Amino acid sequence: MDFEFTDHSDEVKAALEAAIAKGLEEVGLTAEGYAKKLCPVDTGRLRNSITHAVDDDTAYIGTNVEYAAYVEMGTSHTRAQPYLRPAVTDHASTYKRLIEEALKGG
Repeated sequence: MDFEFTDHSDEVKAALEAAIAKGLEEVGLTAEGYAKKLCPVDTGRLRNSITHAVDDDTAYIGTNVEYAAYVEMGTSHTRAQPYLRPAVTDHASTYKRLIEEALKGG
């Protein structure tokens, strides 16, 4: 009995890349939400500037507000009020779950 096999590796690779992209987008959105919840608010400018971006294999969260690092890490005159670092480190299991769900087709 002869079997003919069809190479579906391109389709599998494309599906895997799409699932990873979807998972990373979910991670980015979720991390952005956590950071916004943790961000101290005076005028709302810093909180409203927090966003995310995704490239091939990484999700990033951050802000372009010039004083963001001083709020996150503090200065010699003000205490640190971390909002980005805990948004990432405190929710690692959530991000892992989001990626796993995306890979399972969820």
